Amino acid sequence: MSAEDIRFERLKKLAILKKQEIDPYPAESFRTHENAVFLKSFESLVSSQEKVILAGRIMSQRDQGGIIFVDLFDGTERIQALIKKDDIGEKSFDLFVETVSVSDFIEVAGKAFTTKRGMNSLLAESWRMLAKSLNQVPDEWFGLKDEDERYRKRYLDMLLNPDVASIAKKRSIFWNTIRSFMLKRGFVEVETPILETKTGGAEARPFTTHHNALDMDVYLRISHELWHKKLIVGGLPKVFEIGRVFRNEGMSFEHAQDYTHFEFYEAYQDARRGVPMLIDLLRTVAQETFGTLQFQIGKHEIDLGAEWKQIDYNKYMHDEYGFDPREVDQSPGAGRGLLQKHIPDYKGDITETGRAVDFLWKQLRRTISGPAILAGMPTYLEPLAKKNKDDQRVVDRFQIILAGSEIGKAFNELNDPLDQRERFEHQQALRDAGDEEAQMADFEYIEAMEYGMPPIFGFGMSERVFSFLAGKSIRESQLFPLMKPK
Repeated sequence: MSAEDIRFERLKKLAILKKQEIDPYPAESFRTHENAVFLKSFESLVSSQEKVILAGRIMSQRDQGGIIFVDLFDGTERIQALIKKDDIGEKSFDLFVETVSVSDFIEVAGKAFTTKRGMNSLLAESWRMLAKSLNQVPDEWFGLKDEDERYRKRYLDMLLNPDVASIAKKRSIFWNTIRSFMLKRGFVEVETPILETKTGGAEARPFTTHHNALDMDVYLRISHELWHKKLIVGGLPKVFEIGRVFRNEGMSFEHAQDYTHFEFYEAYQDARRGVPMLIDLLRTVAQETFGTLQFQIGKHEIDLGAEWKQIDYNKYMHDEYGFDPREVDQSPGAGRGLLQKHIPDYKGDITETGRAVDFLWKQLRRTISGPAILAGMPTYLEPLAKKNKDDQRVVDRFQIILAGSEIGKAFNELNDPLDQRERFEHQQALRDAGDEEAQMADFEYIEAMEYGMPPIFGFGMSERVFSFLAGKSIRESQLFPLMKPK
């Protein structure tokens, strides 16, 4: 039958229920046990012969004359219920046959018993409609094969593919493990604005929208950073946030435009001393969420429990390309020449040196399995990080490398307002020259810094860490990835 024919037949069944003055969409359920609890306590329920009421969606239905077998799924487990004409009465049985379909939600009252084939089941004494379905969930054997359709109808994908429901549960464990980890260490969880008049904390193209009440354009945030640092100026020494950020950039296996991001900032702390805490955090989250520290991520075999390698950015780049990123030519347009020297067939539009160096680094980074801690990032690549006291050409930034990608950044944050102003002005000049990903100069933030900002250790990572460990693309690991309308 076509989808239209199925819907037409179900509308007729709906009409029968209404004619019998049966509410096909009651407001309440009288369920006494979740299916999982029913199965867990099955032996005691058989012994006591206690009356049980179970509920759920009919996933399959088999009619054998005077007996109907239904598989009910309530989100915890599946159970089998037997609807026997002799037990529930001819009128109730016939109404079931006339009106009930696969995908309906029903309630079944009865007692626990074991079938001749050894199946722990519920023998029905009565049944009740909870929600009449008008469309049928696709057959589980065939499911949704088209990726686009799976993402558009994630609710069906979840019903047909247990791995999707597992991802949802693991995401919850992942973020709540991070939350518990931070709260146990005295951090205060905060919520900061999503709508901003200036974006900061990262180099990314923002989404723009219009605020009607104030009649002005605003941006969706690309980072939590500047708000958190203002809170530290205000006297909160340890803050963190788990929330959505938005970056109007490309889509890939690893990248989405809106995603959950985690950042924390701790005053009076140094990133070097904080790195062991980050390793502990990643190990804790991995163990709690996935039950292991060993992962296969693409072609990379990862053991988070092993010793983490220490990598110097400039040495690694020099060994591969033969130049020191700290001493590279930063004159206008020099980036293109640098790329063409090391990638002879380069046809892209990068001209700025920082972007060129970063492009070359990312080609090299793909070969690093990790886990590793990267240090030595050139100052011109990090507008908000503090310069290293021993080498002003680099910043105190520590990057977590896993499976050829950067999955988190830790900083000794810049707290010199004059240095910050100079770097903002440089970023604004790049932006004025057409670089939409350069940071906006936020002089209100500079003003906050001028009231005094203590030394700060900061760190951020996104849900990409979860997708990496789960072995999924970031879209696959999101519950409802953004889809272009048909």
